[in-house]
Amino acid sequence: MGSFRRSYYNMFSKVYDRIIELHSHDPQGRLRRALADRTGLKPGDKSLDICTGTGAVPPVLAKKVGNKGLVVGLDFSKGMLQKASKKISTNSLENIVLVQGEAQHLPFKAGIFSAVTCSHAFYELKGEIREEALMEIRRVCQSKGRFCMMEHEVPKKRVIRFLFYIRMLVAGGLRSRAFLSQETDLFRNHFSEVKKDILPGGNTKVICGTIE
Repeated sequence: MGSFRRSYYNMFSKVYDRIIELHSHDPQGRLRRALADRTGLKPGDKSLDICTGTGAVPPVLAKKVGNKGLVVGLDFSKGMLQKASKKISTNSLENIVLVQGEAQHLPFKAGIFSAVTCSHAFYELKGEIREEALMEIRRVCQSKGRFCMMEHEVPKKRVIRFLFYIRMLVAGGLRSRAFLSQETDLFRNHFSEVKKDILPGGNTKVICGTIE
């Protein structure tokens, strides 16, 4: 991705956690646990969290895979990864590794992960990059593995909904709003057993699919 976009996310990392918390109303992390519960991860598995941001999801996945498992958090922003690294160090989590890279060019061998997750970042990917990322997820995930995406549901309040669409436009491009009505179909183009769940509170959704 471009240097401007990278610089934007480096700066955004300073307030990212607070913004996500305000919108999702999830200070206790129950939504992240709901995401992890849908991955089907077991002790000893390897898991990948793409666009990991400040590393909110990897610690939850780490509990699923246990000490013999591995969680990789990937993000293209150095600023985000620095925030994530502090969280991991503070909690002494030794089964998490952070990697700087892009979702559409995953630097991993094929078929090594049992599950891939993406939390509150999938809409940030523009159309063709989003498609390439899905193909890469299929490549690095094992057969019968799962991809689970957690995102904001379209807000019901008018002002917040307007800001949501601004985010979609700025981050995802002109076609991003149309994608909202097609996202489940897009998942079905790449995965089987696709299921969409609206989580308690109504502000967040999870879409999961299985690798055939």
